[in-house]
Amino acid sequence: MYTISKEYHFSASHQLFQLPNDHPCARLHGHNYVVEVELQSETLSDVGFVRDYRELDALKTYIDEKFDHRHLNDVLGDDNVTAEQLARHFYDWCKMQWGEVTAVRVRETPKSTAEYRA
Repeated sequence: MYTISKEYHFSASHQLFQLPNDHPCARLHGHNYVVEVELQSETLSDVGFVRDYRELDALKTYIDEKFDHRHLNDVLGDDNVTAEQLARHFYDWCKMQWGEVTAVRVRETPKSTAEYRA
């Protein structure tokens, strides 16, 4: 099995209203997010790719237009946008573009990552 991945970065704010008021994430705050999309295939294309990395830049365009420097609660219409929910959202979007997608990881900090894998 061949596996490739590519990372994209964006900055955004969010607030987790379902947490207790004394929890720091209940307050308005932001992250420098890293989104990593993973693709797998048992075979390679005629030029030796799972998928041309350049094709994956459609995800960068989507992120830049819809998520970068925005308030995620507004973007997703949810009062509790978590990294786990973002991972699922980006997985679903990516899977519609590229059938080889197997996982999406969303990193809020260098030490905290959420992953969605069907």
